[in-house]
Amino acid sequence: MMVTGEDRSEIVFFDVETTIPTRTGQKYALLEFGAILVCPRKLVEQHSYSTLVRPSDLSLISTLSVRCNGITRDAVTSAPSFADIADKVFDVLHGRIWAGHNILKFDCPRIREAFAGINRPAPEPKGTIDTLTLLTERFGRRAGNMKMASLATYFGLGEQTHRSLDDVRMNFEVLKHCATVLFLESSLPDILTNNSWVSPNAAVRSRANGNTNLEGMGLSIDTPSSSVKIGGSSMKSVAEAYTESDNPIRPHVSRNVEEVPDLVETNSSRPDPFNLVQFSAEVRESIQLDAMEEEPASYARDSSASIATEGYIGFTDFVEPNKISISSISLSLSPLHRGMQKIQILHNNAELQVRSKCLKVRFGISTMFVDYAGRPRLSFVVDASSELCQLLDAIDNLAQKLTEDSGSISEWRPVVNRKPGFMNCPTVRLNLPTVVDGNISRWVTEIYQKESSATQKLMFSRFDVGELDSLITPGTLLDVYFSVDSYDYQQIAGIRLVAKKLIVHSSLIDKATCRLT
Repeated sequence: MMVTGEDRSEIVFFDVETTIPTRTGQKYALLEFGAILVCPRKLVEQHSYSTLVRPSDLSLISTLSVRCNGITRDAVTSAPSFADIADKVFDVLHGRIWAGHNILKFDCPRIREAFAGINRPAPEPKGTIDTLTLLTERFGRRAGNMKMASLATYFGLGEQTHRSLDDVRMNFEVLKHCATVLFLESSLPDILTNNSWVSPNAAVRSRANGNTNLEGMGLSIDTPSSSVKIGGSSMKSVAEAYTESDNPIRPHVSRNVEEVPDLVETNSSRPDPFNLVQFSAEVRESIQLDAMEEEPASYARDSSASIATEGYIGFTDFVEPNKISISSISLSLSPLHRGMQKIQILHNNAELQVRSKCLKVRFGISTMFVDYAGRPRLSFVVDASSELCQLLDAIDNLAQKLTEDSGSISEWRPVVNRKPGFMNCPTVRLNLPTVVDGNISRWVTEIYQKESSATQKLMFSRFDVGELDSLITPGTLLDVYFSVDSYDYQQIAGIRLVAKKLIVHSSLIDKATCRLT
């Protein structure tokens, strides 16, 4: 396949096949790479490239790995190593729009790991289209689930082979079939969308949670009038807040279309289902907007250390959980991009910002979650106090109700984690927002270290995750300043805590004081 470095207008659909880790700490190894270049205007395949890849350690190809994709040790013995094909892979991917099924969580990280393994910079996308996200939002769970094999069977496209080039082409065909169905439905929405498949789980889940009792927390949900009342005041329900042009997948997720006929969208307001560049812009921009909302107004790049007190300017509006009246909390919908909605969580009509002192770290820094380009998102887990749990549970119940009323069929993940057998030891995950500076991801959470009466701001020169690993370890006590955000992504929804400032208690006196309070 001949690929020029000048024309980067194509969308590159790609897929990797890898070994399957069989023990803790074992990494994936690439076994195959496949890609096609697609014209975004004509939706035709222009070029293709695929190759097997020989891993440095053939013993990584286990029986489980062979069972998954059929690639044996003998098949890759004479194949090139990744170092041999790195130039070609870089040229195929770099500067183009990347597309694939679940690439944000799997394929993108594997590409970055492969380039890091040979000490070379990884290619960067112009934009990213994860068809798992895209089809979940636009097409819904008509095939039963969003696995590529299920979608292919739904459209009669044959069985998935789990080989890179075959899977890429199947992904492309599934996307075209879904777009065609949506295009036809947009022309006769009152007829065709009434027969659309709707997940029964959405109705069951909503019926089970529709009458959630929040009166004990000063909150009430008035189901007959479809409005949410908070502290005696009411606000417009999510269903009423949605306009006809706001939600292009409303016919596929409504619990009962006949009950809400005004929510069926007119064909003039639908975006063009065939415009993949537009799809990419929507998905990419929604994620970038989400990331921008996490970033503080100012980002310190100074390399020198400074001393600050706990009254540090910019953090005076953070309130402790036991001083927040539940009746002063309100939730409202705000437009995000092209009909997408985001829940805003307010306290006295301003952004809810919480300060929780002396939280003990349960699990240290994790990089298990990734951003739109496959870079790790940083987070850690702390033990949650009873006051914090009461506040977050109340917000969680309200946000879940609003999300379900909006027609979302995503699985709701409670923000407070209570493991069976450890119900009295609840935990919450705190996320550290990051920004990208060239090829470097930097966390923007301000981190301080407290020694007796002095609180010193820590400045990081390399922004190495290892620096945080040694600072935020299990058992460490922290004062945490955070905001509360909502998400609904890849069929998973919930609220999350975004850390704006951390104070690490390091002296024995401070730790003893925390334990006494």
